[in-house]
This record gives sequence, C-alpha cells and structure tokens, in this order.
Amino acid sequence: MKFLLAILAVSVMVWFLAFFRARLPIWSAFLAIILAAGTYFSAPHYGPWWFIWPLFIAGAVILNVSQLRLFLITRPISALFRRMLPPISRTEREALEAGTVWWDGELFQGSPDWERLLSLPETRLTAEEDAFVAGPVDDLCRMLDDWRITEEFRDLPPDVWRFIREKGFFAMIIPKEYGGLEFSASANSRVIMKIASRCYAAAVTIMVPNSLGPAELLLRYGSEAQKRYYLPRLASGEEIPCFALTAPEAGSDAAAIPDTGIVCRGLFNGEECVGVRLNWDKRYITLGPVATLIGLAFRLYDPEHLLGDDGEPGITLAMVPASLAGITIGSRHDPLGVRFQNGPNRGKDVFVPLDRIVGEKEGIGQGWRMLMECLAAGRSISLPALSTGQAKMAARAVGAYARIRRQFRLPIGRFEGIGEALARIAGNTYLMDSARSMTCAALDGGQSPSVVSAIVKYHCTEMMRSVANDSMDVMGGRGISLGPRNLVARFHQGAPIGITVEGANILTRSMIIFGQGLVRCHPYLLKEMEAIADTDRKRGSKEFDRLLGEHARFVLSNAARTFFLGLSRGYPVRGESGMLSRYIRAANRFSAGFSLAADMALLTMGGKLKRAEGISGRLADILGHLYLFSAVIMRFDGEGRPQDELPLVRWGCEDCLERIREGFAGILKNLPFRPAAWFLKLCIFPLGRPLGGADDSISRQVADIILEPSPARERLTSGIYLPTGLDEPMGQLEDTLVKVIEAEPVEQKLRDAVREGRIAKGSEVEMLEEGVKRGIISEDEARIVWSASQARREAIRVDDFPSLVRQ
Repeated sequence: MKFLLAILAVSVMVWFLAFFRARLPIWSAFLAIILAAGTYFSAPHYGPWWFIWPLFIAGAVILNVSQLRLFLITRPISALFRRMLPPISRTEREALEAGTVWWDGELFQGSPDWERLLSLPETRLTAEEDAFVAGPVDDLCRMLDDWRITEEFRDLPPDVWRFIREKGFFAMIIPKEYGGLEFSASANSRVIMKIASRCYAAAVTIMVPNSLGPAELLLRYGSEAQKRYYLPRLASGEEIPCFALTAPEAGSDAAAIPDTGIVCRGLFNGEECVGVRLNWDKRYITLGPVATLIGLAFRLYDPEHLLGDDGEPGITLAMVPASLAGITIGSRHDPLGVRFQNGPNRGKDVFVPLDRIVGEKEGIGQGWRMLMECLAAGRSISLPALSTGQAKMAARAVGAYARIRRQFRLPIGRFEGIGEALARIAGNTYLMDSARSMTCAALDGGQSPSVVSAIVKYHCTEMMRSVANDSMDVMGGRGISLGPRNLVARFHQGAPIGITVEGANILTRSMIIFGQGLVRCHPYLLKEMEAIADTDRKRGSKEFDRLLGEHARFVLSNAARTFFLGLSRGYPVRGESGMLSRYIRAANRFSAGFSLAADMALLTMGGKLKRAEGISGRLADILGHLYLFSAVIMRFDGEGRPQDELPLVRWGCEDCLERIREGFAGILKNLPFRPAAWFLKLCIFPLGRPLGGADDSISRQVADIILEPSPARERLTSGIYLPTGLDEPMGQLEDTLVKVIEAEPVEQKLRDAVREGRIAKGSEVEMLEEGVKRGIISEDEARIVWSASQARREAIRVDDFPSLVRQ
C-alpha cells in the first residue's frame, strides 16, 4: 500500500512539473530527490543504484551545462531537423507569411482564451451601408430573374449590367477618395449574401471585382499614380476587371506559372520605352470574356539586365488593357450552366511599359507575396457569403415546402427521415452564418487571417454542398425539375463551383489548413526553422537550443493538460455556467488534444507529414471544426443568448464535437508510429471515446424552427432577399405557409368529426360543406381551409414545358 501511495505521489508531482513547464534544474532536483529516496529505502540492497546514479549524474550534467548540451544534444538534433524538414522555397515562405494569426493561433496552442473571443465588439453596418443593402441591393434583386438569365439571356441582361456599374457594386472595397463606396468586410459580405440568395450569376459577377483582383492589388501595392488612374475608372464601372492567374499547367500549383514576361525595349503608343513583352495562356478567368482590364500574373525575366543584376525577378503582376494587339479574349467556358462570365484569355508578344506593373519598380518580383496576402482577406468574404446566402434561402424555401407538402395526410416535414435532412439544412446554415459573421468581425478589426480564410472557404462551401443535397432530397420531384418555380436546383448545380475555385477543397483540406497553420500558428516551429536556417551557425544553434527547451516544456505541459482535461471532462472553465460551460469544456479539451497531436505527428513523421495528406487532412478537420464551434459560441453570446436558438446552438456544437472526435479516431488509427498513437489515446481519451452527435430530440427541435414562422426562423434566414409577390415562387411559398398553418386546426376538427362518425369521409369540398352544415366548422373556417388548399396546390406545382418531340 505504501508503495502504491508513493507511486501515486510521484505521478502527481511529475504531472504538476509538466503542467507548469518546470525547467531543467527543477526536473533534475526532483529526480535527484526520488533517487535519493529510492536509495535510502532500498538499504542495505544498493546494487542497482551503483548503475542508476552515474547515469543520472552524467545526464543531469549534460542537460544542465549549456555548452555540453549544445555540443552533444542540440547540434545533432538540429542536423536531424535539417534533414527531416523539407526546404522552404521563396513562394512557400511568402504563402506561409501571408496574413495574420488570430483565433486560429489560440486553438493551435491548446488553451483558447474564450473571454478574449467573446469580448470582441460586434460589427454593425453603418447607416450608409444599411441604406445600400436595403436600397440598391434590393432594387437589383428585383431586377434579377434567374431562370431567364440562365435559359434565355445566358448572361446578365444589359440593364442589370448598367445598374451594377452605375450604383457602384464593383466599388465596394474602393475608398471614397477614388470614387468608391469604402464598405467594411461585413457590409461586403451582406451584399454578396443577399444577391446570392436571388441569383448565383449576379453574386459571382459582383464579388469577383471586390475580392482578389486589380482593385485590391492596386489599393495595397499600387503606386499613387496607378491608384489615381485606375481606381476611379474601376469604381465607376468604366473598366471591368478580371484577374488572370490559373493556367492549363498551373492550377492548384499556381506558383508554377508558365506564363512569361521578358524585360526589353519596345514601342507603346508610338513611343519607345523599357517594358515587358508578355506571353500567356490562362483559363477559368471570371469576368474574363467581358473584361477591359486584365490583372495578369506571370514570371518575369530580365535577360539583358535592364532592371539590375537579377535576371529572374520572379512572379510579377501587371495591369494589361484587354484592347492591346496580340490579346485573344471573349470566348466563354460554361461552368455547370451557371451563367456568369468566365473564360480563357491569351496573349502573344503583348508589350506593356514598366509602369503597368503593380507597384511599378517596387512591385517587380513581388507578385506571389501580393497574391497570398490579398487571398488571405478576399477568400474570407466572397465564397462564405455566397454559400451562406444560398443556404439561408434553401432553409427558408425547403422548410416552408416541407410544411406545405403532404403525404399520408401529414406534412412531410413531420416525418423523422425528412426531419433529419431539415435539421442538417438548418444546423449547417447556422454554422455557416456564424463562421461568416465571426470572420468578417475579425477582418473589420484589422486582422487578415490566412489560415482562417482557408477554413471558412472550405467548410462553408462543403456545408453548402450538404445543404444543396439535402434540399434536393426533401423537394423530390420538385427539386429535380428545372423551371422558374425551382428554388434549389441552381444551388445544387453551382455547389461544385465554390468547392473548386480559390483553392480546390481537396487541396485546401489536405495541405493548406493544417500545413500552413502548423508553421504559422505553432508557437515554436517557425522560429525553430528560422534558427536552423540561420547562416551564423553558432548563433542559430544557441537560439535553437533555447527554443527546443521551451518547445519540450510546451509539449509536456500540453500532454499533462490534455490528460487532466480528459479525466475531468474539461474542468474547470472560468466565468461560465450551464450549457455553454459544458461545451466550452469539451472544446478546451479537444484544443489541447489537437495541439498535442500536431506535435506528436510532427515529431514522429517530420518532413513526411507534408505528404501524409490523410493525417494532415484529419488534423485540418479538427482545427476547422474547433473554429466553427467557436463561431457558434460567439454568435449565441453576441445575440444575447436567445433561448429559442438553443436547439441550433446545441446541434451545431454537438455536430462539431462529433466531427472532432472522428478526426482524432482517424489519426489514432493511422499514425505510423504506434507508441505515439497509444500515448495520444491515453491523453485525449483516458476514459474512452464518448458517444456524441446531436440526438434525435435536438434534431427534431432544429427541424421545427424552419417549418413555421418564428423569430428564430427569421434570425436564421435574415439578410436574404424575400420577394412578397404571389407571382414569385418564394413569395407564394411564404403566403401558402401562413395559410396552411392557419387551416390546420380547422382541418383537425374535420378529421376528429370523421373519426367520431359525425360526418362521412369524402372529398374536400364535400367534407367542408357537411362540416358547415352540421355546425362543426363555420363558413369563415371553411373558407380558410379552401384558401389554404388552393394555395397548396399552386405552391407544389412543378414547371412543365411544351414537348419538342413531334408525334
């Protein structure tokens, strides 16, 4: 018994020292005390201790004497690191250094500060921004007829193009001093979200000039002369921009741009000057077929050294007028029948002067850095807003349809199978909107979080795909039959587009989210890599030695913390109680476990982790769902914790936590070094992996939110365009939903009367007439049922067209 108590006391002390990151001298003193106690209580049998003490003394001396430690331990480890870690190219470094580290850093370090997150100020639109969303944006939405745009015009109509240009839709990110609107990220997102709920093609047309493209590049990196010339023209719509990056042989590997620019002398507007002769072949360029100004990415060469000693300055960006000789532009791709302008363009021996390079001479060779820094912000806004707007409209329309449409004398939304799909639609919409708004708040607060931008792009587009699939399942034949009445098929049709662009989702998950996050967000890795790469080996070794010690203490502390949180189910949590406390405890536990798993994967796999996309993808899943979870908590708290939103909060948190558990399970199963996997399992799940996911009762409550009008439904679907006219499919659904719900109590009276034998079962007209005749319902109630019945028949109609086949 005494022996077991001694073991327990030693274990507690080891945990205590690890948790509080004790330094080497304290560890050495602690071990010396343990050994002394062991020697004392072993008397008179000292045999084993004659071997243990010399080993301990030698180890303690080597570890605690810095020069010996440097020579015998640090230098061999640094040499091993140099072999294990792949070299970082210039383009990789620029991608890694792009943007800022924000909440992703908190999650990566395993101890997120929830008070800091919840204290972030809520972003509100200015009066001017609100007026734009309620005015020109609504006016534009009223002009948009998605069916005619897709099937008849195969483009936005001329009056829509004119309205977009005249009202400044292309100028949301351009400052007022250059004629723009100078909107916040939140306002930009709100505009795109509302338009996306009405017309996919229009949303893409507007979002592209306000994301990665000429305007943002010029704002950040252009010379003052370039800003004064181009930005007013872009703001007024005089110039329509596109950005040409993707090439046939450089898609996901965009840094491998094959397009070239050769510095030489040439003629431009009749005058000889030093410039660049460009040759390129690009594809998938949105707005490319109608652009008047091409933002072009190419690899610059200077064989005659007209610019300096560097003959290969690298990737560079330029503004190229589409009207120049040698440019082929105007043909279109057909992206799944969604009619936004997208197509290839090419240039052969196109000469432009140096002042067309973004940033002029200072911008030479800086193109990749510019792209990565702009993408860190732009990717956070456009596609999340596009996906969220479509999801909100789907939730609103499908929920209404599921209440209106009946089978087996019941609204189909009351069947549990349909309810599961409705819960996923509503729950994923809530997650998407939470992530969208939280990320916009970060951008408006001065952040440019590159890892977060990849997370929200990936997860919002993937959740939109899920929403689109579930919507089609619920709508059934109405969903698969294209026509003006179909409100969800276009979302399903366009979902793969968002998944493919701005970093294909497979690449984003398997390489970018965790790969970039590991280097950017880890508290020591990038610093260790810089120390190893230091050309002054002596200085680099000393710095690496310091960082290695801190890193080791960090890992030990994380392991101790993860194990404790696993045993205690996440206790304690400061300043919280109730449901949120339970969820935050789980998130704290998994954040610590994620940080530990990341270090163990790096320690055991080294540079191979970069190619182990299954492991890195699962780590990306954990990080991404921790972020989505955080967004739900922040949204719920920011809205004042409305009780009618609790089902959505619970569904979102439970779904995220279960997907995090699944990510850990995949890592534990597939980590190549099995002892590391066993150690992780002990720390993260010391009491076994708990069952998770939202239970059926929560799912039913979430589904119910979109089955009838309520404040929670209004908040969930806020910010989309909702037409009220009965000639509009959505307006018709909304009107019918109200009528159907009003008629349900009267219909129940009739069913009860049939069951009790007071009236005979018959046609609807017969039952209504007999019900009125026998005083079971009033004439007004009969009219309510009949009105609802007529509205239902019209609302569930499916479009049909004249046959094109001659009989």
